[in-house]
Amino acid sequence: MASSMSNHQGKIVVFGASGHTGRFVVAELERRAMNAVLVGRDADKLSRLAAEHPGMDVRVASMDDASSLDRALGGASLVIHCAGPFVDTAEPVIEAALRARAHYLDVSAEQRVTLATFERFAEAARAAGVVLIPSMGFFGALGDLVATAAMGDWISADEIRVAVALDSWKPTQGTRLTGEKNPGPRSAYSKSMLTPVEDPPSGIWHFSPPFGIQEVVAFPLTETIVISRHLRSPEVHAFLNRTALEDLHDPNTPAPTAADESGHSDQMFLMQAVVRKGGEERTASVAGQDIYAITAPLVVKAAQEVLESDLRTTGTCAPGEIFNAEEFLRALASELPSLHLEVQLTKVPL
Repeated sequence: MASSMSNHQGKIVVFGASGHTGRFVVAELERRAMNAVLVGRDADKLSRLAAEHPGMDVRVASMDDASSLDRALGGASLVIHCAGPFVDTAEPVIEAALRARAHYLDVSAEQRVTLATFERFAEAARAAGVVLIPSMGFFGALGDLVATAAMGDWISADEIRVAVALDSWKPTQGTRLTGEKNPGPRSAYSKSMLTPVEDPPSGIWHFSPPFGIQEVVAFPLTETIVISRHLRSPEVHAFLNRTALEDLHDPNTPAPTAADESGHSDQMFLMQAVVRKGGEERTASVAGQDIYAITAPLVVKAAQEVLESDLRTTGTCAPGEIFNAEEFLRALASELPSLHLEVQLTKVPL
């Protein structure tokens, strides 16, 4: 299928295009008139998706067939990887992106995958002249960007805490599969090193309305990894409200369903970062709708900035390291009616 979309920004390959998050990513690429190739292993699903987005090419590829991955990346400038569980899929797609000398972004919330992207592939990415940005989704990038905005002009901090409140968490099948593939304890960043959280502590968090006071449980995901890679703080911790965690662990919790024409569910979120230094703290927060759908504008905006900017950085980068966090979030909030950003960079005595 010949593409009729603008190609001045370079060709973007979307792995897992027909999945729940992948479909939001494809729609966002079309909204921004960006040239996309839809890639996955199911030709029928891809064809049906392509019929909804005229002008986008389709390529079938399998994670265990390197030659099919190379064909899928032919002519690509950038890869957006949405096909989890990433513990199975990230390595072959990253390696294919490096062979193609294409930038790579994924939306993984899997700690060991994001850590491996930094530790195993950074040097190869620099040699290829490309940038790898792992975890450019809700869990990971959004937490990192909010924490970086809260950090402001501080060079270092004593502690960074990120807390998420969801009115409900209706997990996708992909989220459930990811949980099964990653059963071990998650790691917080404590005393300047990653430390497994064997018995997650709980506490109380004072969220803004409508959530208010909530019980939260330590729930470190990839924001812990990406924040600790570039912000100087010996302590980085992440929490989730208990109500959402109970939804996630309940096998009877249904998958998300569309509440509007865009396909967004009606699940609401609030994410807050608190950065403490001595007796002072700074905060930033974002609130919006649908943690899966919000990943699409996050990763697509990042892709657009990578392709359009005079990028001099290569290797593996955290989102808050490569982008101006507050500008990125404010620009995103200006485009999305459901996203609300509040940044308090004034020092507040504790």
